[in-house]
Amino acid sequence: MAIEKIRLETLQKPLMDEFLFWLETGRSCSVSTRNQRLAAIHAFFRYIQLEEPSLLFLSQQILAIPMKRSASKPMNYLTLGAMKAILEQPDTSCFMGRRDLVLLSLMYDTGTRVQEIADLVAADVRLEKPPTVKVTGKGNKARVVPLMSPTAKLLSQYMSEHALNSVAQRSYPLFQNRSHAKLTRAGIAYVLKKYVDEARMRHPELIPKVVSPHCFRHSKAMHLLQAGVNLVYIRDLLGHVSIKTTEVYARADSQMKRSALEGAYKATTPSEMPIWQKNQELLKWLKDLGR
Repeated sequence: MAIEKIRLETLQKPLMDEFLFWLETGRSCSVSTRNQRLAAIHAFFRYIQLEEPSLLFLSQQILAIPMKRSASKPMNYLTLGAMKAILEQPDTSCFMGRRDLVLLSLMYDTGTRVQEIADLVAADVRLEKPPTVKVTGKGNKARVVPLMSPTAKLLSQYMSEHALNSVAQRSYPLFQNRSHAKLTRAGIAYVLKKYVDEARMRHPELIPKVVSPHCFRHSKAMHLLQAGVNLVYIRDLLGHVSIKTTEVYARADSQMKRSALEGAYKATTPSEMPIWQKNQELLKWLKDLGR
């Protein structure tokens, strides 16, 4: 049937069920993809039930189709050793190497999303003590993220080299490509991949198979959590709306879980049986008493 001939009455629940089943079996889509398509269908029928009251029952049937639960993927983050190995790769004797070092260091230090880094302009950076950077995140919400001294020093040298601390260039992109346009998300991913590959050649045991720009954000959160930083502060740094979103890092840190469980186990459970349990002759004599 041609798409322009489809009527709302055609979109019955059995057809929706068949479509979702085909996505998973015919198209071999994942459960998350199936749920994304269903979310779009739900949004459409929420609109329909307001605009066409006669189709309210049909809309309610479609809206009752549940999302599927999918197995959560393990969080991908780097150890401190792996992060250090990657940040050691840029060649600071050349122009692009210095830019890349500052870019990757700022990504890790601030825990920002890759698009947030790409959108930074010179005016967003405050190098006076305490140094900060203003990050504009999802929903155009801005947050101020503190900079650690080593990153602030690198950023100060970088901005001086490019005259980005002058009034005339305050609106210029903080990180630019060779054409002096702002780096895109793809450009930042390309830069990261270059140094990840180099670090993997030198330290194959440290670098995982997949390292994305978002992996830097996960790594910063995990390292802060492992250092004992409160989840509320991590939430504010990452720009999460709810603390529940940030709690995923606490659930993912198996090393911290194991340490906590081992501590509790040692504190409550005896290390060995009473010494008389080892005396087999005594145990046999006691058992024979009851015969």
